[in-house]
Amino acid sequence: MLDAIPLTGTFLDEISHDIPHQNWGRADWERDFQAMQAIGIDTVILIRSGHKHWLTYPSEVLISQEGCHRPPVDLVDLFLSLAEKYRMSFFFGTYDSGRYWQTGQYRQEIDLNRAVVDEVWEKYGNRPAFKGWYLTQEVSRRTRGIIDIYERMGRHCKEISGGTLPVLISPWMDGIKSVDSFGSATAKQAGISLKQHAKEWDEIMAGIAGAVDILAFQDGHVDFHELPAYLAVNKQLADRRGLRCWTNSETFDRDMPIKFLPIKWEKLLLKLQAAARVGVEKGITFEFSHFMSPNSCYLQAGNLYARYREYFKLE
Repeated sequence: MLDAIPLTGTFLDEISHDIPHQNWGRADWERDFQAMQAIGIDTVILIRSGHKHWLTYPSEVLISQEGCHRPPVDLVDLFLSLAEKYRMSFFFGTYDSGRYWQTGQYRQEIDLNRAVVDEVWEKYGNRPAFKGWYLTQEVSRRTRGIIDIYERMGRHCKEISGGTLPVLISPWMDGIKSVDSFGSATAKQAGISLKQHAKEWDEIMAGIAGAVDILAFQDGHVDFHELPAYLAVNKQLADRRGLRCWTNSETFDRDMPIKFLPIKWEKLLLKLQAAARVGVEKGITFEFSHFMSPNSCYLQAGNLYARYREYFKLE
């Protein structure tokens, strides 16, 4: 019996923040959905529908209110079509202004996203693959009005979709690898203690229960020997608050001076084994197309795909 949780979901990173764009068209994306399906991926999550002035779909709300650029292709429609064709669930990722909530103006972030959610539900809500919401604002600590953001945005997503679609968040743990992705450092001197992490996330979960359904903590910011304890605490806290617990197992390597390259298979396996031991419900990743796909611009990603298939006997 295999001792590691499989990856059955992935983020779609099409509005790239710190990862090079692959400039794929429809045929490229279809090949990638085929590769995902071949290893059992059944869930795709749009990491963000827009970031600053860049959009995945022609949002009249964001074009008019934020001066965003009109995209040449409606990628939300494309991803929904491919998800429907390959029998996957699609989670819609909200908008990240890149400025309001980072500068303490979190109510503007909420109001803008409520308008985006209304627009998206009217435009795509009847699509069969539309199965959930992802709140793209990511944090590691109780900062920036995050409880209010998650609670108000999550409730709005649930209300507009009739309370039937789950809301997902993917925070990170403020460990020694929690450093600026645009800097040269790969680690800092010290990270948050397990006790403080548990205290802050117990408070956050208490405030968002009922508005958020699923937590998928990113697993790359703490050192490998620390990860099992953090995963166990995350699972215990989620269970206490009635929240579902997934793991977001990063398929890129945070230990390399070049940011970011596909992870070494041994490291990914260690993380998937640790997640299996604590009993998380589902394994997802950030993210398949760049770091694990045989179609990736990184040649190493195809090798990671091959090692994964060998281990899980998917040949």
